[in-house]
Amino acid sequence: MTASPAAIIQRQLDAYNARELETLLQIYADEAELYEFPATLLARGTAALRERFATRFREPNLHAALLHRIVAGDTVIDHERVTRTFPEGPGTIELTMIYQVQHGRIVRAWSIAGPKTLAGD
Repeated sequence: MTASPAAIIQRQLDAYNARELETLLQIYADEAELYEFPATLLARGTAALRERFATRFREPNLHAALLHRIVAGDTVIDHERVTRTFPEGPGTIELTMIYQVQHGRIVRAWSIAGPKTLAGD
């Protein structure tokens, strides 16, 4: 039996926060697509996702905190506060992530960036 979409997205979030690149990539379909909402393609396929996540995992303070989750069928929407090291310094950004799950894997994801706050602001 396949895990629920919510359980799959929770595994994705846990792998992201643990910086477990191989585990994270297994949760995405081989030809998964990552977009900046609504239609700007950021990455397609395992190799592009690997490069994107590996770069992000080098940030020393990276952590995504789940603020709220909505599940509707095969779509999961997460509101997150992500701690990052931006080019201008450490801080947080609020993100809305929309995931489409099929056959137990993420096939598409969209990000909507909210406010960014630098440490000390």
